[in-house]
Amino acid sequence: MVSGFTLFVLAVAGFALALILLGIKTVPQGWEYTVERFGRYTRTLSPGLHLIVPLVDAVGHKLNMMETVLDVPSQEIITKDNAMVTVDGVVFFQVLDAARASYEVKNLELAILNLTMTNIRTVMGSMDLDELLSQRDRINAQLLAVVDDATQPWGVKITRIEIRDIQPPRDLVDSMARQMKAERDRRAAILEAEGLRQAAILKAEGDKQGAILRAEGEREAAFRRAEARERLAEAEAKATRQVSEAIASGSIHAVNYFVAQQYVEALKAVASAPNQKVLFLPLEAAGVIGAIGGIAEIAREAMGSGGGKPAPRPAAPPAPPIPPPLTETGPGNGQAADGPWGERS
Repeated sequence: MVSGFTLFVLAVAGFALALILLGIKTVPQGWEYTVERFGRYTRTLSPGLHLIVPLVDAVGHKLNMMETVLDVPSQEIITKDNAMVTVDGVVFFQVLDAARASYEVKNLELAILNLTMTNIRTVMGSMDLDELLSQRDRINAQLLAVVDDATQPWGVKITRIEIRDIQPPRDLVDSMARQMKAERDRRAAILEAEGLRQAAILKAEGDKQGAILRAEGEREAAFRRAEARERLAEAEAKATRQVSEAIASGSIHAVNYFVAQQYVEALKAVASAPNQKVLFLPLEAAGVIGAIGGIAEIAREAMGSGGGKPAPRPAAPPAPPIPPPLTETGPGNGQAADGPWGERS
């Protein structure tokens, strides 16, 4: 039989083992425990294995030190321009000081949630609906600054606040759609008018440049024509001067030859005109024959000047008569040209 002393020893050993087990605390990663001695905070246990005094020290609060997200429920907000909208969002926070988060506030998550909701109503209620819908980044920044400043005494860091959804009333959405359509129609009309204006300006500029270039071209052409006429006049003057000098220093037979040649060329030009059908004109063959005789006389003088005495110069043949004015008739004219003696052909 087991004696009483043995039972006592076993009881003491079991009690000591229980005390040892009560004094060993293991804190997982991402958590921190607060230790209270007779109800008073003494220290914080970080992740790992720790020993506390059994029956004297106890774990007060177990806090998650990882970043946590809270869902902000939907709530109705009246904007500055009296529009009713429904808003919800999310809050991200992280506990930095386990002791203050445990003993400075009761029910930390509920406190952060209510603080965020009230500040959402404050910030968004001071803005117009257009600002509310177009400036979410500004709203998030203002909410983050206000809520983070308010939760600093609790040992909590608000890392991010995001407005998730903003829902205006249905009739207000329809009005906004009509307003957007009207605004886009107005912009389209303005852009179209601006395009027409730019096109008109460009066309006017093109016409202006074209007129300038045409005027410059006409001026250059006129200058070239004037220069050509000037050179032609100079050439005619030079030719006239040379002919005059040749007449003054030459033989009359050469002059007769020149006149006869011009006469024959004129007859050729008149006869080859495409619009002449019937032509009556006087033709002085004697004048042409005289011109041929003049050519022979020139040749004789040139040959005689080569050696010996110059051959006696015969009397100059009479110059060919100047033909009377020509009268051209075409088919269906009903009149014929006058003959060389005033007769009607």
